[in-house]
This record gives sequence, structure tokens and C-alpha cells, in this order.
Amino acid sequence: MTLPLPLVSAVSDLRAVLAGWRAAGLSIGFVPTMGALHAGHIALVTQALSRCDRVVASIFVNPAQFAPGEDFDAYPRTLEADAARLAAAGCHLLYAPRARDMYPDGFATTVTLSGPADGLESAARPHFFTGVATVVTKLLNQVRPDVAVFGEKDYQQLLVIKRLAADLDLETLIEAGETVREPDGLALSSRNAYLSAADRERAARLNVILAEFAAQLEAGGDIAQAEAAALDAARAAFDSVDYVTARCALTLAPLGPGPLARPARVLAAVRVGSTRLIDNRAASPSQN
Repeated sequence: MTLPLPLVSAVSDLRAVLAGWRAAGLSIGFVPTMGALHAGHIALVTQALSRCDRVVASIFVNPAQFAPGEDFDAYPRTLEADAARLAAAGCHLLYAPRARDMYPDGFATTVTLSGPADGLESAARPHFFTGVATVVTKLLNQVRPDVAVFGEKDYQQLLVIKRLAADLDLETLIEAGETVREPDGLALSSRNAYLSAADRERAARLNVILAEFAAQLEAGGDIAQAEAAALDAARAAFDSVDYVTARCALTLAPLGPGPLARPARVLAAVRVGSTRLIDNRAASPSQN
């Protein structure tokens, strides 16, 4: 397979390239992905390029964050197309580690945390953040970038990664990349490829419901009432709903009743057909 940018799979080869960059005084940005790249991923690469001299993107479909019965085997794997997208964006190196190298025989270490990892995604997928935290810790240790960029669409994951980087004294600066959306507002996601035409049309309602939820909070509406209305709207639109809620933007702590008094995020996870979608929106306290 001939790819349009350099690819390494072994940690030793990765570190050899990075050592050369560091010796030349170049700063390093990093964008970890699971592949099936879309414009949202490329926006993260563009952001990393604006901050650093060289950018590494990784592609690794991490088995540790999939539970039995989830879509690990079906998850799209499009390495050649992904490499072409990365090269066109100006990425300098593709790191595609193998599962047997990331999790060799005898692998026995995991990274777990509470705080922002409690609830929401953890309630529906209790295995998820241990898998994410472990693989991200490994990737950050392997690349040791100056800056790593993670998308805000996975907002809880972003806060989890910021927390682990702070708690483990990692030198990498974790930056957030804004969610990229389709013209109708649907957040870009690799899993959108699973949607039928009819389900794709329904999926766009998620952004509308969250935008209305955030607008009610910003207008000074009662948090509990706005949340109940958003939950009812989601249940009417989708096949099932894991959560629709407003949380503190900094900690994801639950918010009490009454008007919004601090920056918040409204977050949701729903199923449209067989596809699980997540999204979120910022909400700021009313200035009135």
C-alpha cells in the first residue's frame, strides 16, 4: 500500500521521527482519531497545524472502549482515504499502531478516574472511559506532543482527558476543537455513515432540541423545566434516549433547579435506528 504521507506503526519508528523533529527545535501537535475521517477531524488537524511546526495524527480503533455487542467489528476502517485526507490537510505523519503492540500479551494496566467521568456516558457504557483514558495515556506518552487537540462533540471525553493530563502531570497542552456540523446542524461523526436516509433526516432533530434547550436556559428559564421539555422532545423524536441534561461546563456536575447561574453544557445521547448519536451545546447565564 502506497500512502501519500509517511506512516509508522511501531513506537520505536514513531519516536525516531519525533526525535529528529525535536532535535531541529520543532514543536509537535497531535490529533488522535479512530479513523473514518471527516471534516471535523480535519478541522482538528488544521488547528494543530496553526499551533505547532509538525503534526502527527493517529488512527487506532481502540478495542478497549467497545463492549461486547457494540460496533467494534463494524466500525469503518478507511486507511487509504484517511491518509489522503490527512496529506491534503498538511499533516506530516500518520501513526497507525497495531492492537497487538498497544495491548501485548500480559498487558495488565488501566487508567481509571472519577470526576468528569462519572455518569452520562459512563451510565450507558460503564467500560468506556477506562478504555479511553488508558489508550489516550499511552498515545500521549508515545508521542509526547506539545499540543493535542480533541473535539468538543465528545465533550465529556474532552473533560476526562483534560483531567487525566492534569492529574498525571503530563506536559501536553490539551486543546478543544469546535464541533463541525452539517448544514442542517447535525454534528459530524464517523457513525453518521450508519444512518439510513430516513434516520439521517430524523438525526438532525438532535441539534435543534439542544439548541432550543440552551436558548431556554440563556433566556433565564428554569433548568429543571427546560430539561424536562428537552427530554420529552427527544423521546418523541428518537427510538431511545440515554440522557438529555444540563451540566456545569467545567466539571459536568449536575445543576440545581432555577435559572442558570454559571456556564453550562446541554448534552444528549440518543439512538436513531441502530445508531447511537451524542451531541452538546454551550449555554451561558442570562445577562438580564
